[in-house]
Amino acid sequence: MNNLLFDFTVDKATKTVSIDREFAADLSLVWDAFTTQEILDQWWAPKPWASKTKVMNFEVGGRRFYAMVSPEGHEMWSIQKYTSISPKTNFKMLNAFADAAENPQLPGSEWDLNFSEQNGKTKVSISIYNESLERMEKMIEMGFKEGFTMTLNSLDELFASLSQH
Repeated sequence: MNNLLFDFTVDKATKTVSIDREFAADLSLVWDAFTTQEILDQWWAPKPWASKTKVMNFEVGGRRFYAMVSPEGHEMWSIQKYTSISPKTNFKMLNAFADAAENPQLPGSEWDLNFSEQNGKTKVSISIYNESLERMEKMIEMGFKEGFTMTLNSLDELFASLSQH
């Protein structure tokens, strides 16, 4: 494995999960990977699950409604509502699980994603705040760290395949 930074911290006192992750790709490509439906659907799910976006409108007040789909076809739906966007630097979203009719299961979590580039690597710093400690603990118990680690590794693989072309 390369020596790219990966740091995952759970802070129960502030009900926040913090993730710092470097990618061997330039800033605009990493930004696009997090904000473009066609690219998100190639990596935003832990293998062997797949991501399937039904609606995506990346603008303040817009949303992404998508499912993670198991190999057997089981769907787990989520809604991400974009609350703030500073192009190629930061975006914030509210994230909640949902049913197939787009009814959110509250409480959700607040995601704050920061992007920065240095020495040809792009660092993404993600802060996930949960209003409910119970929800955060459930998220961790459900294997969020392992699942999200696999998901971010899929993005690494995607960048590697793009750089070979």
